[in-house]
This record gives sequence, C-alpha cells and structure tokens, in this order.
Amino acid sequence: MRKTYLIVTSLLASLTANAAPNPEMILVCYPGGAVNAKDANAAMSSMLRVVERVGQWQENSFNSFFTSKADECKKQMADKHPKFAITSLGLYLELRSQHNLVPVVQPKIKGQTSERYRVMVQKDKYQNLDQLKGKAVGGTVLEEPSFISKIVLAGKYDLAGFNLKPSNQAIRSLRSLDKGELDAVILNEQQFNGLASLQMSTPLVPIFTSEEIPLMGVVANSTTTTAEDRLRFGQALEGMCADSEGKKLCDLFGVEAFTTVDAAVFEPMVKLWTNGK
Repeated sequence: MRKTYLIVTSLLASLTANAAPNPEMILVCYPGGAVNAKDANAAMSSMLRVVERVGQWQENSFNSFFTSKADECKKQMADKHPKFAITSLGLYLELRSQHNLVPVVQPKIKGQTSERYRVMVQKDKYQNLDQLKGKAVGGTVLEEPSFISKIVLAGKYDLAGFNLKPSNQAIRSLRSLDKGELDAVILNEQQFNGLASLQMSTPLVPIFTSEEIPLMGVVANSTTTTAEDRLRFGQALEGMCADSEGKKLCDLFGVEAFTTVDAAVFEPMVKLWTNGK
C-alpha cells in the first residue's frame, strides 16, 4: 500500500509558497507506513500541479497534514473536521459514522480495486493460524489491529492470542521472519508482490489468505461537502492518470487509474466491522 498512499497524497498536498487564500486541509493517514511527512511532501509537488490543472483549481488550493499514526489521524479528524481525507480502510470503517465519511475514489492497481492479505511463515514450519497462537507475528498492518481482526481475519481469530510485533517497514519484518526472530508476518497485496525481489535464505509461504478487500482511497465528509464538490474532486482524480504528465507519475507509483466508487462496495466490510469481535 505504500505506493498507493504516495501517489494519492501526491495528488492533494500543497506547497507553502503562493498558496490560495484559505486553502482546504486534506488529512492524509497512512497507518504503519515508513513514509514520513518530509518524504511525502517531496513527492507531492509535481503531482499537485497536474491535479490542480485537471481540476481547474487555483494553484495551491489545498494543504495537507500527513501522519502514519492511527491515533494522530483520529485526533486531526476530530479537531480539524477536514472535508476530504485519505484514509486506510480500517480508519474509514471506524470513523465513518462519527464524521459522516463517504468514499469518493479508489486506486486501481494491476487492474484491481481490491486486494488480499496473507500471513507468511517459513515453509513447513506452521500449517495454520491455530499453530501460531502465542507466537510472534509482525507486520506494518498491525498498526490497525482491529482492522486485521475484524476484516482481514473476518472476526474468526482474536489477536490477543498472538504476540504482536508491529513495524513500520515490511522488509524489516520479513528479514526478521527469515532469521527466525518472528514466526509470521502479515502482508498486504503490494508487500506480498514485492517478495519476489527479496533474497531470503528460507522459502516463505502463506498459511492464510484473506477474501478480497476493497482498496480505500479518498473519502469526504458528506455534511460539509456537496455532491457537486465530491463529483468535481473525483473527476479531477480520475483525470490524473489520463493526463500526459500525470500518467508518467501514475506509472512511477504503479497506479493505473483512480475510479469513482459507490459506497455499496464497502457494505460487506461495514457488516464485518459492525459484527466483528
């Protein structure tokens, strides 16, 4: 998901110079990520020029607040009440009712707007999740344990039964797994796809694969934005990767397109979240 968050945040952040009057703050939440605000802002400037041109906004109409901490995201949401935000699916599910959040766009990666999560172990060491109880389990996605428990594991396993080792770098967790310092690592789709480029001394295999889970992109507060606001925002993002300059940047981050999305796509996830342990 790192690439997804980088490209979406690149679309919405602003430079401080020559800012439009009263720029709108876009809250950018990337729980568990290794990308810091400085690095994210460095990737944003060229993206912003394209989006503002496509959306026909005044230059620097938006500013942003970036965080990789779920608790900080919740605080900013409560304090600043942003009209638009980039959140993880877990944060959307947790905050949607309180802040009247509705999905606006999803990223499309390798033709898909959904992903699967996998629990990876050393080959032949464990065969199922029951055997991992009490064992050390790592991963960047553990910044949001409720999401993993309710959505990824569909409420079938209590994370309290595992020795959780959150990390902000997937590769660090995978190296620890390779060395036997961890018993398992939970990966999202992009992290799993990156495994082939890593040299491991021991083969790693999945012992659990989740059902398909929709990718989350941009959400809006439905009470402080109009349908027209959300449509314009969504259309600008949809046009990003079709733009001659924007396409180069989308290609760089591995995102094929942004697509508008109906909230109904997320209803199965809402049900799991509501009924989850």
